[in-house]
Amino acid sequence: MTENVNADPAELAKFSELAHRWWDLESEFRPLHEINPLRLEWIDGIAPISQRRVVDIGCGGGILADSMARKGAEVLGIDLAGKALKVAQLHALEAGTRGVKYREISAEALAAEQPGSFDVVTCMEMLEHVPKPASVIQACATLVKPGGWVFFSTINRNLKSFALAIVGAEYILGMLPRGTHEYAKLIRPSELASYCRAAGLDLRHARGMEHNPLTRRYWLSADTSVNYMFATQRPPLPGAQR
Repeated sequence: MTENVNADPAELAKFSELAHRWWDLESEFRPLHEINPLRLEWIDGIAPISQRRVVDIGCGGGILADSMARKGAEVLGIDLAGKALKVAQLHALEAGTRGVKYREISAEALAAEQPGSFDVVTCMEMLEHVPKPASVIQACATLVKPGGWVFFSTINRNLKSFALAIVGAEYILGMLPRGTHEYAKLIRPSELASYCRAAGLDLRHARGMEHNPLTRRYWLSADTSVNYMFATQRPPLPGAQR
């Protein structure tokens, strides 16, 4: 790990320690399993992924990457938490998931290596864990083909999100390990939109994700005050077929 890599060693260590629990549906990662069908359906509804080349940035144990491969996509999942990647690889082997590969590499390094190579880029629940989110967003914009789609999900920064996503989810309900999120690293939609514009991505769709802790039901809505997702697009080349 060089000091130029856009990653927080403490964050990598945190997720590496939990790596063996990624595919335990009753573990700290249960919320990711519960929201994954919603995320997958939303992504696939905007940019159908079957037989498309997809890269999942910050893939962790491969929850989204594996499900996209099962939808027929050719998926590369990347992360800097090596233990989580080993878990992802083992799961793909045990589950017989075809069309998914994993690499321990940063988004920036992959962008330098394979610019304009992917039809779809996903970066979910990752931006709030890196020192320089704008750098990751620029890498995503570089990785996607002209006309391709880049999807982000993260958490808003305000009193409501602090109360629900940190105090509620981590300290009261115990849905996530304490310290999973740092308030200062959360990203307002206006900030994410600004980063996307600077990277040359056009914001096409924004959706909020809401949750009832009593029923454990999740749904998408227009409310982006806590958890939210962006669908952005790299403009197609002039004269290109849409």
